[in-house]
Amino acid sequence: MPAFHIPPSWSIDERLATPESTYLDRRQIVRALGLGAIGLAMPSLACAQQQPAGGAAGAGPSLRPAVGDGYDDLFPAPRNASYTIGDRKVTDATIEGSYNNYYEFTTAKDQVWRLAESYVARPWTIEVEGKVKKERTLDLDDVFRRFKLEERVYRFRCVERWAMQVPWTGFPLRALIDHCEPDPSARYVRFDTVLDKPKMPGVREQPWYPWPYTEALRLDEARHPLAFVAVGSYGKPMPMQHGAPLRLALPWKYGYKSVKSIVKIRFTKRRPGTFWNDLQPSEYGFYSNVEPHKPHPRWSQQWEQDIGTQETRKTLPYNGYEKEIGGLYDGSET
Repeated sequence: MPAFHIPPSWSIDERLATPESTYLDRRQIVRALGLGAIGLAMPSLACAQQQPAGGAAGAGPSLRPAVGDGYDDLFPAPRNASYTIGDRKVTDATIEGSYNNYYEFTTAKDQVWRLAESYVARPWTIEVEGKVKKERTLDLDDVFRRFKLEERVYRFRCVERWAMQVPWTGFPLRALIDHCEPDPSARYVRFDTVLDKPKMPGVREQPWYPWPYTEALRLDEARHPLAFVAVGSYGKPMPMQHGAPLRLALPWKYGYKSVKSIVKIRFTKRRPGTFWNDLQPSEYGFYSNVEPHKPHPRWSQQWEQDIGTQETRKTLPYNGYEKEIGGLYDGSET
């Protein structure tokens, strides 16, 4: 009797995986650059090998809010109907919760939630510094209770060519920026992810990375109405694997720009360095807008695959937000 293989609903089409020849060429390039292990550990489209997985006996991933129950009274927040995803389906919470990039815990997407589920993101502080009227420290109440929360459903597009649709709860990033009172000379804003070596095995096991993880935006990008500070997902405060207690959601950019678990905000006059752009600028641009027509050194960005529905579709310019965001750019940004 012939054997049939029925792939799980969340598996990624093997046609989108990095070809072996490309991977081997990449090893040669890494050696030539003298990057050693650091280059080999950079993100690659290994989706077919890193499939989302629930727990034993069909149990799903832990979606426990990392801040506990102290802010349950704020959820679910009202949905803002101005932010929709057309005829796409919201990705199932168990699939999205078991397929994450969070290198501070592990590079294995299906194992992040297991290593992060016991992490408690409370208390928490965010340092505000640089070109500001007054440097200050924010706490969780400043983030959860100072601003009016709403839910927005956004498309999400990873540079690895997988995509999903997520209902985020939060508030416009520009509200947080205005609260920080940047100096008129500030032109950029940088965000740092938490660096907790004792509780984050990925930091200990990958010491070659220039931790902490950092990302940055031009200030006019950060003030755009689409730029969002997320403190929840799927109607609840976020689990740690989503980037609790607060992260960015920038739906027109590749996912690594939406920095997780923010502990520092710094306003600068000059463009700051960022984690992946400093390591490999030919693959990870400072702007990293979703622009399918721009060539990528390892794989075409013209196609994507939905991790929930398995639909393979053409990538939309700016991930479908071209009408809203296109005026910020002249097309030369990388």
